[in-house]
Amino acid sequence: MDAVTHVPTAMPAARPLTSWRPYWAKRFGTAPFLPMSRAEMDALGWDACDVIVVTGDAYVDHPSFGMAVIGRVLEAQGFRVGIIAQPDWHSADPFKVLGRPTLFFGVTAGNMDSMINRYTADRKIRSDDAYTPGDVAGKRPDRASLVYAQRCREAYPDVPIVLGGIEASLRRIAHYDYWQDKVRRSILVDAKADLLLYGNAERAVVEVAHRLARREPIASITDVRGTAFIRRPDDPALAGWFEIDSTEVDTPGKVDALVNPYQTTQQTAAERGGACAASDAGAADGAKPVAIVRRHLEKTGSRAITTPRERTVIRLPSYEQVKSDPVLYAHANRVLHLETNPGNARALVQRHGDRDVWINPPPIPLTTAEMDHVFDLPYARSPHPRYADEHGRHDGPTKIPAWEMIRFSVNIMRGCFGGCTFCSITEHEGRIIQSRSEDSILREIETIRDRVPGFTGVISDLGGPTANMWRLGCKSAAIEAACRKPSCVYPGICPNLNTDQMPLVRLYRKARAIRGIKKILIGSGLRYDLAVQTPEYVKELVTHHVGGYLKIAPEHTEAGPLSKMMKPGIGSYDRFKAMFDKFSKQAGKEQFLIPYFIAAHPGTSDADMLNLALWLKRNGFRADQVQTFYPSPMATATAMYHTGLNPLKGIHRDARAEKVDIVRGEKRRRLHKAFLRYHDPANWPLLREALKAMGRADLIGSGKHQLVPAYQPSTAGGYVSPRRKNSTPPPAAKAGPAAPRRGTVLTQHTGLPPRDSGSRPVKPSRRGKA
Repeated sequence: MDAVTHVPTAMPAARPLTSWRPYWAKRFGTAPFLPMSRAEMDALGWDACDVIVVTGDAYVDHPSFGMAVIGRVLEAQGFRVGIIAQPDWHSADPFKVLGRPTLFFGVTAGNMDSMINRYTADRKIRSDDAYTPGDVAGKRPDRASLVYAQRCREAYPDVPIVLGGIEASLRRIAHYDYWQDKVRRSILVDAKADLLLYGNAERAVVEVAHRLARREPIASITDVRGTAFIRRPDDPALAGWFEIDSTEVDTPGKVDALVNPYQTTQQTAAERGGACAASDAGAADGAKPVAIVRRHLEKTGSRAITTPRERTVIRLPSYEQVKSDPVLYAHANRVLHLETNPGNARALVQRHGDRDVWINPPPIPLTTAEMDHVFDLPYARSPHPRYADEHGRHDGPTKIPAWEMIRFSVNIMRGCFGGCTFCSITEHEGRIIQSRSEDSILREIETIRDRVPGFTGVISDLGGPTANMWRLGCKSAAIEAACRKPSCVYPGICPNLNTDQMPLVRLYRKARAIRGIKKILIGSGLRYDLAVQTPEYVKELVTHHVGGYLKIAPEHTEAGPLSKMMKPGIGSYDRFKAMFDKFSKQAGKEQFLIPYFIAAHPGTSDADMLNLALWLKRNGFRADQVQTFYPSPMATATAMYHTGLNPLKGIHRDARAEKVDIVRGEKRRRLHKAFLRYHDPANWPLLREALKAMGRADLIGSGKHQLVPAYQPSTAGGYVSPRRKNSTPPPAAKAGPAAPRRGTVLTQHTGLPPRDSGSRPVKPSRRGKA
């Protein structure tokens, strides 16, 4: 942690969501569904919408869908909110169906990044979309937030455009784009939007809406936490800030003076014997320029004197620099993740051409009372009637798979302090857990029982981004506000972390006792290294809340890739499995663990995948569908993939930098997936070739200790056993191994449980148990 003159004693104060004076339109009351047509607006007595939310998902009025949450939160503030869901983006006409919004367009790609939603990890187009009626693919464009924003601008050029959702959140700065294999600009620049809200945006969107309602120009709204915007470097509205370069936070090593990304425009001009005209013009108008701090820290006693954090902005290397220099990209990514704690994060700025993208510090997490307010709003808990058939049912061609998945589930918290480098939770929801109250959760269970058609008494999940972080957090508010660690549980569980899960045990017991509730399952991913800290929790879980299988995610067995993922060692899995088996036996149940593993993650060698395959075979696991590393924008693991460097360590240009083994190329990625599916005959030719090249031909054969047999199934189907008398193993097919099955995406937590938690279950083989 860098030295500061003032150590935070608690999280900064934030205005409560319910403290704003309602907008005048509150007199219209609550809409049964937020309108999607002019006819619905007329029925509500509206002449216009104040806010129109454009989304890439079908409209489901449920607190697990982003458009419903934002819409209902704004409705509770008195605003009239309309929804344009999955519009035809080929013209601006579908963006005019609700008329001109009086305040702004809110634009989101939906609950998933549109590129990850449409493409597999192998960049193949998916044939389905769980957020669309009928599971139909192709109902949203690539980079949907960008396209929708441009169409909104075309429809009504003078209406402010506010981006939000996970796609915008993960693209708020210059970022590596896996699909184009290059660094792209901030989405704000390409979308030409006025403002971007990142993370869970209830607090920010409420403030922005009320300030626009007071007729404040959107260009003047530069002080809302959790927002990003574009300004000219000499904008007088930004006077009074202290700017430091990112090398004061983390040093990337010696930078060539001719390619120095940390110089200001004024310094560059001065070196060349000129002056910055824009800066001179600003001074002539009497505007105060941004204060530039370029000095060593002075000492007063034993404390360092620094700039005030609340008025300090860190200048990251520019887009042009990170685009062409992997070292600076890794450095910028490292600094970005250092500035994620709302208690001490500073603003960031990154030059794009002649403009700056400013990123304010993250939003203050919602309190329990605010979480209850958000989840207790009058959601219809159903897809919009537009998607129903003539009988009012949402099935068959109108069925929305993502809705079916969460129909009988309850989200009890947000955030994750695990910090897994491949996951988007921390970058979007933050690492501070935001928990609902027990009463609010129990009320929602009763609401599902009483109002949701088809309920049979089984709650499919009681969780969130993780199953067992509810009410967990730092024991000290001061330590939490000052901490700059990316994870509370890696490399070990922080001694300042409260790991007591007995409140969750009591919640489970009260939920089971509700009249009409037959069973409560836990479908969210379990953080097993935390679970073992409270054996009573594991016993309660295994005895009452496992439906035969429980999914957990060790991700790998080897230390190399696990250290790049920031995941615990396989020993933690072994300890949890021992507890799981013990309590399952005590309960008289035969139950299995379903472990998930990742292939081709940065830092994974071929030998690591071989060892994982041997572990799977020893333990009797056969993966049905593999999970392949998917480089999502802004993730730390994606920075490793793009740069070959480890941002978890110091970034340097010399030998001190830690290089990371990157799995590139179709053949090597196929090999790593093949190791996870060692039992699939289609993968045997590739695995035999690799084992010979690795000097491990001893693993080819039919012995129990060997990985793949020496023979290949006949082309006519079935196996030809080498034990059969006078039989000759058939040669491998000339065309080579069959293409492996497509990998599935990594989990993206956005409030909605993912449509697929990364892979299908790894089923126990017939020869052994999990």
